[in-house]
Amino acid sequence: MSTPNFRFKQFTIWHDKCAMKVGTDGVLLGAWCPVDFHISSFSHFHILDVGTGSGLIARMLMQRCPEAEVEGIDIDEKAVEQAKENGVKAFVSSLQDWHGSYDLIVSNPPYFQNSLKNPDKGREMARHTDTLSYEELVKHSARLLTMHGQLAVILPAEAETEIREIAARYSLYYTHITRVYSKETKPARRVLLLFEMSRSRDLEMTTDTLVLEDEKGGRSAAYSELCKEFYL
Repeated sequence: MSTPNFRFKQFTIWHDKCAMKVGTDGVLLGAWCPVDFHISSFSHFHILDVGTGSGLIARMLMQRCPEAEVEGIDIDEKAVEQAKENGVKAFVSSLQDWHGSYDLIVSNPPYFQNSLKNPDKGREMARHTDTLSYEELVKHSARLLTMHGQLAVILPAEAETEIREIAARYSLYYTHITRVYSKETKPARRVLLLFEMSRSRDLEMTTDTLVLEDEKGGRSAAYSELCKEFYL
């Protein structure tokens, strides 16, 4: 049985009411997503966490960028209630119905396509792309982003080509890709991608890798360094 909460250094995330619990994907995105550019460039910085769930990523970004205004949206009312309990300004809404203007949009979106559905309706919504396809995620993020606004996502590694092709159709071009491996000897399992709104493809691009486990099965030095401000 999972515990009702997960303790980080500066806050605790309760997830007993949420379909999806605190997991590695959310922590990776919250710690990896670049915010330094925005801290130095904007007097007012607005962030939207799409599919906020317990509010984990939103809380991480609130810690990393305390001067920012961070909001979360989710179609699951229980998740939104939980996110509010965790200190996040959260609202019940789909991305398709949401309005606003954001410098950064982050999402750990549904990722199962054409697979067996889970009998738990909450977990089904959180895990399957029926309610938020990659196309819809990119299309509506582009609608809400400011000029030179950014979209940061974590996806299964096999979705990288698809999401990059979709993003390009909406003038979102990748500037940073990190391919995530559980072990050096295994194929990449996740990919972290940062896109920027631009009329030109001529953007500086960075590609790197992250291995999560060391030879003994513990957290690698790189993973520990990335999440050192959060994990106990």
